[in-house]
Amino acid sequence: MIDQDAYAAVARTAIDRFLATQRDAIAAAGEVVATALLAGGVLQAFGTGHSRAIALELAGRAGGLVPANQLSIRDVVYYGDAQPGDILDPLVERETGLAERIWNLARIEPADVFVIASNSGGNAAIVEMAQLATSRGHRLVAITSVEHTRAITPRHPSGQRLADLADVVIDNCAPYGDAALELPGGDRIGPLSTVTGALAVNLLVAEVAGRYLAAGSAPPVYRSLNAPGNEDRNAALLDRYAGRVRLGDA
Repeated sequence: MIDQDAYAAVARTAIDRFLATQRDAIAAAGEVVATALLAGGVLQAFGTGHSRAIALELAGRAGGLVPANQLSIRDVVYYGDAQPGDILDPLVERETGLAERIWNLARIEPADVFVIASNSGGNAAIVEMAQLATSRGHRLVAITSVEHTRAITPRHPSGQRLADLADVVIDNCAPYGDAALELPGGDRIGPLSTVTGALAVNLLVAEVAGRYLAAGSAPPVYRSLNAPGNEDRNAALLDRYAGRVRLGDA
């Protein structure tokens, strides 16, 4: 039977599997990110397609890290000279050269660390952003479906996948194709990568916060703007990263 209980069951199974298998990877990622941020770096988060939701979960939200900046395809319109129509094609993430255009519009400094999310890990913009980061000496955490990425031929000319380039790979435990519930006729519903991806980044933030506290520093985290008195406090933290953290989704 296909109903909410069926999806709840597969989501719970995926979460349990994720928690059972990815804790070491989350801890390793926390060490990579915390080391960079404590040294004055910014977390640069990137994703395309629905993986944008994972990058957004890291940047500019209550309970999240202040030194976290979302890189996005839309940046070529917001901060560059592209027209909105140029990026409306959902296949634009397959274009080579796009990631470099996004990179060149951001203020990325040597201490920065990257977290890149992609369920497939094979589209050109994702692989190119990972290549740009690693070739310039930045540490890279990947959030991807190991099952899916192993089953595809990458669309980047290099033949590389996101996971091939990362210092730490976090498996989101989503199945090939992401959707987990099969319908009569072969279609599927119930994607899982957003559920486990959001869990992954919040576990990562918890690891980073713990390392700040262990180092004797207060974790730089946002407080909700929808609770009185927090705007000035958040703004004071943001001032430390002036020009490096953009709030385009505010």
